[in-house]
Amino acid sequence: MVIYYMWIEKIKDEVKFMAAFLAFKELWRNRGRFFLFSMVIALITTLVLFIAALAEGLGNGNREYIQKLDADLIVYKKSADLFIGASRIDRANLANIRRVEGVKEVGPLSFATVSIVYAEGRQPLNVSLIGVEPGKPGEPPVVQGRELRNRRGKEVILERSAALRTGLKVGDRFTIRSIQGTKEEFYMLEVVGIGDGRQYSLLSSIIVPYLTFDEIKPKPIVDNGNSELAFNVVAVQLNNPDDWKAMAARIESQVSDVKAVDLKTAYENTPGYSAQQGTLNSQQFFTLLIGVLVMGGFFQIQTLQKVPQIGMLKAIGTRNNDVAVASILQIMMVTVVGVAMGSIITYGLTLTFPPTVPIVLTGSAAALGIGALLLIGPLGGLVSIRHALRVEPLMALGLGA
Repeated sequence: MVIYYMWIEKIKDEVKFMAAFLAFKELWRNRGRFFLFSMVIALITTLVLFIAALAEGLGNGNREYIQKLDADLIVYKKSADLFIGASRIDRANLANIRRVEGVKEVGPLSFATVSIVYAEGRQPLNVSLIGVEPGKPGEPPVVQGRELRNRRGKEVILERSAALRTGLKVGDRFTIRSIQGTKEEFYMLEVVGIGDGRQYSLLSSIIVPYLTFDEIKPKPIVDNGNSELAFNVVAVQLNNPDDWKAMAARIESQVSDVKAVDLKTAYENTPGYSAQQGTLNSQQFFTLLIGVLVMGGFFQIQTLQKVPQIGMLKAIGTRNNDVAVASILQIMMVTVVGVAMGSIITYGLTLTFPPTVPIVLTGSAAALGIGALLLIGPLGGLVSIRHALRVEPLMALGLGA
């Protein structure tokens, strides 16, 4: 029995050696052809990873601020259908939400779009203006400078993208342009802090105290400060974040005309987010499908071109296992080289793009794309392997009937 198992292991080692020898020998003999095909795989890899990075970048541009909120629930006006722009919550309902048992803290949030103008004549930069209550949920952490202190202060926290695109630093002053009625009004703000990445609605964000926001936000009619103060949504922190579903139901039952959802539901209902991500994911899927077809076609042509060689190998006693393993190793080596080159090219490209281009290649997205590409190589070559195993030696050599 021991001799039998030793014999089996010896055969396995011979199969592995012979298969590896055949695979490498052919790759080296036709290295130019296989290198060119590795370049084709590299281009497919670059396209897949580029689309993944674009999907991540555009997704961040829409969801980043809401996704990173230090809150567990977002409360909307019920009739707004989870559309932030249409939601309005007054101060009375804000107080009612704060009084619900299990609520730890609440923070009012308001959103608008304004422009940063430059004295030197540069093109104005459109930004998302976000109003928060200092020290409450919604105010982002700062990596430089300090937090907001005064509800009426003409101070602002720039998120990272806004700081990169404007070149502003802590202590700098800049001018905001806002449309009030039919006129342009200008407001001077001071940068007191630089935050992390918190884009909203595909725009860089600047965060101001909510009373300052109410003063400088665009208005269809100039109200001279006489209008009732209202907010778009409310960020809610809970004593027990794991119990958010029950708390959402409790808030809706105890506070009139509101709808409470988790952060994921909130950013997925950002206008255009789902359609945008669906389109990019479809593009990535079809790119992978094209990769399968291209790789399958190439290896199928390769197999058809070497049918006489496969027939000769089988005629002199080469086993089907050797032929199959050699083909698989060949496909894997060509695919690995191509994917590696494509990954390096994509990484290099991401380093050259300016901050204005929404390209973000994360480790998880890159790993998912690379894993899929390494899988579709052998998948695309299955047909060629099957064809190689069915080659009859005599027929391949032209000696069959």
